[in-house]
Parts: sequence; C-alpha cells; structure tokens
Amino acid sequence: MSITDRESVEVPPSRHMRVGDRQDTAARLLASAARKSYDPLVEVDWAAPVPSDLYGMTPEWCSLYGTELWERMTQEQRITLTKHEAASVAGTGIWFEMILMQMLLRDIYSHDPATPHVQFALNEIADECRHSTMFARSAQRFGIPSYRPKRWILNAARLFKSTASGSLAYGGTLFAEEILDMMQRDFMKDARVQPITRTVSKIHVLEEARHIKFAREETVRRVKSLSRAKIAYQRLVLGTTAYFIVTCLVNEQVYAAAGLDVEEAKLAARNNVHYHDMIREGCRKTIEFLDECGLVGGPSKVLLRRAHVI
Repeated sequence: MSITDRESVEVPPSRHMRVGDRQDTAARLLASAARKSYDPLVEVDWAAPVPSDLYGMTPEWCSLYGTELWERMTQEQRITLTKHEAASVAGTGIWFEMILMQMLLRDIYSHDPATPHVQFALNEIADECRHSTMFARSAQRFGIPSYRPKRWILNAARLFKSTASGSLAYGGTLFAEEILDMMQRDFMKDARVQPITRTVSKIHVLEEARHIKFAREETVRRVKSLSRAKIAYQRLVLGTTAYFIVTCLVNEQVYAAAGLDVEEAKLAARNNVHYHDMIREGCRKTIEFLDECGLVGGPSKVLLRRAHVI
C-alpha cells in the first residue's frame, strides 16, 4: 500500500520489520568505527588553494539550477552561489547535529556505559562534534559567513531537542542525515566541485552510514511499543521537523551574496520543479522507511508536501 493509499487510514507500526540485537549491532558499528574513522583537521588539506573555476557543490543541487534566472547568471555568479549554498547546507547540518548530540546524550544518560550500545552512541557524538567543526571550517575556508536558521526557528527547536526521545528523536535525525547523505554522495564524486567540498563530503558519507544504521534500528525498536495516539503525535512532529530541515537548507541571503535580487531568486527557487524533484529524491529513502514504520500520515502530510518531501 502506497503513502497516498494510506491517506485516511490509521496504520499501526509495521510488526514485520526486523532488527538485530541492539548490543550486537552496536558492537559491529564500533568495530567499523575503529577501522574507518577520520580526523578532518588532519584528513582535509585546509591550506590547499580554492580554485576559482570550480563549484562549491554539484550545480544540479543548487536551488536555482534549471530556472530562467540560472540561465541569465554569469558563470562566476553560479560558482559563487553554489559555494554559499554549500555553506548554508553545512550550517543546517551543524544545527541539527547539535540537536542530535543532545538527544543522544539524554537517551543514554541512565544506561550502562559498559554496553556496546552506549559506547557507540558516545562514538557517534564524537563523530558529530568533528563533523560540525569540519562543516564550519569548510565555509570559513571559502570566506563565507556562518549561515544558520532564523532565530525564531533556533528558539522553537529548543523544545524539540529538549523533549524528543525514542522513535521521534531517531526518526527526526534520519531526515537530516539521509538528505545530506544523498547530496554529498553526488558532491564527493563530482570533478566540477571544489576539492575541499569533495573531501568533506566523503568523510561525512563514510561515517554517517554507521549513524543511519544505528538510527534506523533504534526507530524500529522504539516505534513498536507506541500507542495510536503517540503515533499520531509523532507523525505530526516528524512532519514539522522535516519541513524545517528542508526549508532551512538554503538561507535566502545566499542570493544576495551572488549579486542576485533576493525576492526574484526566492520566487524562482519556490517554483523550481527541478529542485523540488531533487529534494523529493533526497528524502525518498527516509520517507519510505518511516512510512513502513507507520510514522508518515495525518496532517503532517500537508507540511511534507509544502516542503516537496512527498
């Protein structure tokens, strides 16, 4: 049954989704981290030149790509815009990684630190600290200011980061992690993109694969015990979370930095079918997974459609 088919149906969490033993999974993820973990302060050549003829990210992921405005822009403007949009995406990544770190700490606070589960959670927090530093430094290396969500969004998110737990916390995490993963898989392979962006993307993709596995299994474990009322609540909060993650990816000030009229650029981006398709594809795996868990549905679909997630 598709997401559309479930429009008016209360769907309980899937009972046939299987996950491994929590401690066994964590032990395997810890072993993977021991084999493949990176220190971006060492692995990224921060002193390397920044070529003037390379994009900041894969241009097809730019919010204006494919529009009439994009066709009118000079190549220099396109390169500048992609650098600033890459920095804006990184800023959104830092914002949500800070939220994730707090949620993880709350989740394991009373658990036994001798268990692989807690130790991997601590390892993930360490990874996210390095990733946030890496994202910040990449924007800094391009000479771009820190882009962050609007202050009211930052303040509103305080409630979510302070209260979200279980499948709500891990499901919300997937929206941020998996769309970044989809984008960066393109960035890291694209010879048109700045070497710093490619290296940063490669490190993030390799390490986030473990985090995504961890979050997916925890979501399945936690959702199975939820009542219908709690499922309805989590659907709404997850839809709201997804909406703000996706709509915060591109800060409107990136357009001014590229010498564009901000209102004209915002309108072009808002009507850009190509960009909407890219976002939808970037969120596809997350939506399919959460739908299978019973966490997509109800009024939240309005927000998901407005953000072009479904």
